[in-house]
Amino acid sequence: MAPPELLSTALDVSLPRRWLSSSSSTRRLREDPTTLATRPVPDEDPELLLPKRSSLVIIIVTNIMLQISFFIIVSSSNLYAEHLGGSATFSGVVIGIPTLFSGMCLIPLVRIDKGKYTRPLHFACGSSVLGHVLYAVAYKANWLYLILIGRIVSGLSFTFFMYTKRYCSDPRIVGIRRRTTLAGWLVVGQATGFSLGPFVGGALYKIGFSNAVFNGYTSPAWLMAVLWTVFWVVVYFWFEDVPETPPSSSEIELPTITNSSQIQPRISDSKDPSEAHSSGLQTPPTPEEPFRMTKRQWGVTGTMCWFAMTCFFILGAWEANLPVFTGATLNYSPFAAGNLIALGGVCTFPFLIANVLFARKYQDRNTLAIGTLTGSLGLFIMIALLETRTYHYGSLFVCWFLIALGFNLASTVTLSLLSKQLPGKWNGRTSLIIQYSNYTGRVTGAIWGGAGVKVGMISYACMQIGIVAVGFVMFSTLWKNLKAKTG
Repeated sequence: MAPPELLSTALDVSLPRRWLSSSSSTRRLREDPTTLATRPVPDEDPELLLPKRSSLVIIIVTNIMLQISFFIIVSSSNLYAEHLGGSATFSGVVIGIPTLFSGMCLIPLVRIDKGKYTRPLHFACGSSVLGHVLYAVAYKANWLYLILIGRIVSGLSFTFFMYTKRYCSDPRIVGIRRRTTLAGWLVVGQATGFSLGPFVGGALYKIGFSNAVFNGYTSPAWLMAVLWTVFWVVVYFWFEDVPETPPSSSEIELPTITNSSQIQPRISDSKDPSEAHSSGLQTPPTPEEPFRMTKRQWGVTGTMCWFAMTCFFILGAWEANLPVFTGATLNYSPFAAGNLIALGGVCTFPFLIANVLFARKYQDRNTLAIGTLTGSLGLFIMIALLETRTYHYGSLFVCWFLIALGFNLASTVTLSLLSKQLPGKWNGRTSLIIQYSNYTGRVTGAIWGGAGVKVGMISYACMQIGIVAVGFVMFSTLWKNLKAKTG
């Protein structure tokens, strides 16, 4: 018979010492089928839980499709708007407006989703198809505001950005040590979108297809409408929703035991004593005790929301600004500007993949710090280039690469870190507030990027530095409280 110490380790719980001192009690414990049923299997560690693979792949691919839909018109939207009588600032509104209407639609959708994902997913697919069709037919109709209406309808599909984040931190299907890893895959999809989208959009513009229906301006939207239709069929047949059981207030607790056939719950859910709890963070409450956030937890929540906004503000501003700025100063075509955006994004891939692979070894706060510093370096270099007027393709690429890498990396941890410090039943709330922060950044960033040349490029870049500086103060003040489980 195995020693009592080995038995206790296998069960991964803390047994009363009097049980371990009695071999007969230990034998009864081992033979009790109720106890065996509660024994965690190493491969089914709740902290390492993952959803069904086919459904997870669909969620990640949906994120990629949404990202491509958002960015595929970036390369040519400026010229498309000008062809229909608009301006560069109007082009920035066209790029950023979808997230505004997505935010308006999100709360009503959350109220009817019943904690599920199927209905919002079908809604996203349908809105994407219709929105891209409207954007494309604006050329034939020769009506400027139809491209805006098309983007607004597409924006309704962007509500699913929140659901992809919620899915990857949902305690019913994702363990606490898997959330940053899955968030890393979402950011890889994000990088795919802003790399592949502008490149394909620029390439289709260059090819032209000179007719009133399928041409350089409309072909990106027609392509995405077809892809979304095909993907909608895949979703219908292969997506499997989450189980009906609601998340508990602390999804990582073990069952409560009161007699010899049961096992007492562990006080700490951490396998690493150094990670048993974060500084200043209270122990998760019992079901009878309502959860109340401390001032420090409010501070952590505010910091994550600020960084979620900051990352998407700066990324959105650069994606909207690069075609306008390079067109005005370097005479770049949409194809050349799209290539610049795509190349910077592609070069971030090895680092973002490495982040996914090594997420379980590093604290989320370290990833946030490294990403913010990297992106800030790109902003400072850009200001130096603008002051000396020495910008060209190579120098702009370096700036964009550092910014794309840094702020994509930082955006990996905003929701995953917060989900690890608040109860599982709060996942819907945390997903919402982080998504609204992302929306705020996307909308204001795209408009600011479109207006960058008009307001002055140095002012444009300094504004972004100021936003990062505010986040740095918040980050430094709450450094100890940003500690959370790895993975």
